[in-house]
Amino acid sequence: MTATTPHTATVMLECNNLTRVYNEGPQDLTVLDQLELKVHAGERVAIVGSSGSGKTTLLNLLGGLDRPSAGSVVIAGEPLSGLNEAALGRFRNRYIGFVYQFHHLLAEFTAVENAALPLIIRGQSKKVAEQRAMQLLERVGMKARADHKPGELSGGERQRVAIARALVTDPSLVLMDEPTGNLDQTTASTILALMDELAKESACAFVIVTHDVSLAAHQDRVLKLDGGQLIEQKND
Repeated sequence: MTATTPHTATVMLECNNLTRVYNEGPQDLTVLDQLELKVHAGERVAIVGSSGSGKTTLLNLLGGLDRPSAGSVVIAGEPLSGLNEAALGRFRNRYIGFVYQFHHLLAEFTAVENAALPLIIRGQSKKVAEQRAMQLLERVGMKARADHKPGELSGGERQRVAIARALVTDPSLVLMDEPTGNLDQTTASTILALMDELAKESACAFVIVTHDVSLAAHQDRVLKLDGGQLIEQKND
């Protein structure tokens, strides 16, 4: 773990009594059970746990992609429960970057167009959005591949484009689902350095779901999702 990130007193993300129950089959399945979480601006938190423990469910709730059965998610002081779908979409575009496990790039768009899309949705001109996207693609080592479509890119290259897309809006909170799963060690190290830089310079908070022990150990805190709740882990 590095200890140089200057966390602020600002709470960027807070969950209180967060519960998610799936009503499937003869019995309800409780995946998250009154979970509590608080992440400050500039803090990087890794969430680990066995497959099926609810890590992706938690990320979807934090990103407003799913609604909790009970409890609350508050980001940058805004309770997500108070936002309708249109307002939630605008809020996500303003405050949240999301790196999905399976990229979700648009096949008909080039890498730079995919990375610029959140800014275009926000109302930026295509030229300005793509200039910013190129800056991020360069930082993740994808400048030379910017004009290639996802079908022409490797899994690791698509993942780097997805990371650039998540960061292009300068979000306050970035949610990552296995962000280095398709990356070689050198590229993963580049991404980690970029995350460190953003956490320090812009006080961006990161919540990272991962099975990668070395990635988790690099973060400020490691939490294990077990039995529907988060348990603090020792992080040497």
